[in-house]
Amino acid sequence: MNPEFEPSTLWRISAFDRLREQAAQGELRGLERQTVLSTTLQAELTALERKQEAGDALEVIAACVRLQEPALVYLAFQDLVWPVTLFPAQMLYHSPRTLLEASEAGLATLATLGVEPAGVRPPGHPMRERIASDATYRPLAPALWRLALHGPRSRLLSEIAGTAAYRVLRHPRVDDLPLPGALGPAADRLRREAASLRGLADWPGMSVERGARFLNALYLSSNLMVTRSHPAARPEPAQSLFGRKPR
Repeated sequence: MNPEFEPSTLWRISAFDRLREQAAQGELRGLERQTVLSTTLQAELTALERKQEAGDALEVIAACVRLQEPALVYLAFQDLVWPVTLFPAQMLYHSPRTLLEASEAGLATLATLGVEPAGVRPPGHPMRERIASDATYRPLAPALWRLALHGPRSRLLSEIAGTAAYRVLRHPRVDDLPLPGALGPAADRLRREAASLRGLADWPGMSVERGARFLNALYLSSNLMVTRSHPAARPEPAQSLFGRKPR
């Protein structure tokens, strides 16, 4: 299923659910397409399902980025469906709207509704059919950064969680990524020294949640060194009964 979205509109979740049900029942014509994801990506998504994290937008997107797998991810954004086709190898995504337009409050509601093989191809692909207009392809790095800092996930991605110490490989300003508040000094310090999430949380203006979001953003921008045996490595702060990690 890969219906065409008007460039200025997103689907209501109710309409999207009806369309998906019709497609499953074979009532629609003209929507036939590849429906099987790669074995490696499907395995990652199945693992997220077992952990009851299949709806975690950041974990799903991180899996696509880590495996360099193009995929169409349907995101629930408030009461709308936001289709985003990821092209990690080209560091681009295709969408009727830029994710940078989304408010922080809206990003906090994001959840994954489904994942399918990409229905469009990236610019420059030798097979020209199914390449969309240039205006609908956008840089992926700023979107990943914003999703990590303001999306619903407030804890470390599973790939970088656990006992570890972290370093920044290059200053995020090199990539023109915003560093609001205490994140600028934190990036400067992580360029000079390794720190655990526990240590990072104790720096001025930081907290466990802000530190986790920052580390997720760095990881998704390929700008994070994770070491498990560094002297600064410490266990990740434990989850409290109220879903927050204590200082």
